[in-house]
Amino acid sequence: MSFDSVWIVDDDKSIRFVLERALSNFGMTARTFNSVQSVLTELEDDQPKVILTDVRMPGLDGYELLRQVKALHPEIPIVVMTAYSDLESTVTSFSEGAFEYLSKPFDIDDVHSTLQRALAQSRTGALTDSKTPPVTDAIIGQAPAMQEAYRAIARLSQSNATVLITGETGTGKELVANALHTHSPRVATPFVALNMAALPNDLIEAELFGFEKGAFTGANARRIGLFEQAHSGTLFLDEIADMPLTAQTRLLRVLSDGSFYRIGGRESITVDVRIIAATHGDMEHLVREGQFREDLYHRLNVIRIHVPPLRDRKSDIVALTQKFMSEAAETLGVETKTLTDETLAYLESLDWPGNVRQLENTCHWLTVMAPGREVVVSDLPPELHSESQAEPISSDWARSLRAYIQEHLDSGGANLLDATQPMFEKTLIDMALTHTSGHKQEAAKLIGYARNTLSQKISKYNIA
Repeated sequence: MSFDSVWIVDDDKSIRFVLERALSNFGMTARTFNSVQSVLTELEDDQPKVILTDVRMPGLDGYELLRQVKALHPEIPIVVMTAYSDLESTVTSFSEGAFEYLSKPFDIDDVHSTLQRALAQSRTGALTDSKTPPVTDAIIGQAPAMQEAYRAIARLSQSNATVLITGETGTGKELVANALHTHSPRVATPFVALNMAALPNDLIEAELFGFEKGAFTGANARRIGLFEQAHSGTLFLDEIADMPLTAQTRLLRVLSDGSFYRIGGRESITVDVRIIAATHGDMEHLVREGQFREDLYHRLNVIRIHVPPLRDRKSDIVALTQKFMSEAAETLGVETKTLTDETLAYLESLDWPGNVRQLENTCHWLTVMAPGREVVVSDLPPELHSESQAEPISSDWARSLRAYIQEHLDSGGANLLDATQPMFEKTLIDMALTHTSGHKQEAAKLIGYARNTLSQKISKYNIA
């Protein structure tokens, strides 16, 4: 057995061929198998250092291979690859003991780096083990931009770590929070949510911590706050950036020692609550401006998950539309309407500034307002037509940049480099990757980056 031996399991001959050649170029010894049963038979006489397996195959699938190998040879890391990447399959893979999860089509460089990490673990014998039941989630989408969010949820399935979810309004941050709770050891306990932006500042503390009878005018009875309601469970604090400073101080104490006082109370109350926070704002900017406590920010920002905007996952629009049209029809008690291919293509061409929430509202509107069972482009809401007719951006990019900077300055903005550099670099990287069909090394040469620099910026800007 080679020190760097990798077994490849896939029923697709072309995938096996490409991976075998690639691993050979990387200096690894590869063996290929077209079925799970043939691997299990061979394991009786030989063992690899790492197994790289597909999930959906005739007969026994990749999950069964995971279960049997982990039972017989727990020291062998298994990397799962599949074209059917969603939250449930990602969580299932990690819960069954997968070392890593790769979505097809994948970058060969990513396969290489993943296998190197797996081989390093195999040499040291460092193992991880986690078990959590797979649960169907409301989150759907197979776009690459969603994969990091899926992986984060799966890796946190046995953790009670505090999580900060970032993303634009309407991207589905509460769904991610709910999934984190659903796939955690607290699944049987309460999930309590509070949107900071929906309450006046002077009511937030009362809502969170409760109050005693007579604590203030109108407090005619004791009120149990959300922290007590969420005891042993999860408290989701949406739009955390809108939390007033006084409430931030009290929240910091709860995160520090798990205790607080009701308003007007003298008894210290101790709770066991996992905090998940979310924001669409720039938390670092608020900290610099003194509008958010830096110590609280670091307490909340233990693990960060970014939810991509819909414009960065347009390949999911068709699946999301079908889901929302079906749900709207069921809610209204009517027959589900279908969208023509032309209509779906038109929806995919839009930028959706309101993200998934805007798409969902559009589907509900169409279910009510579209005259026929089949929805055509002319049936869409007027605002979607006007969006497509917006004046195109000037081809003179320097002039457009100057106009953007002027608007930024007029609105009181500062940090011009921070405001413009990400847009410039993201556009540069996206165009280079498109030109090279996703080949990172060639894209890095075109831009003038080192390959590691390009990989870091792709991760930093969540570029799919």
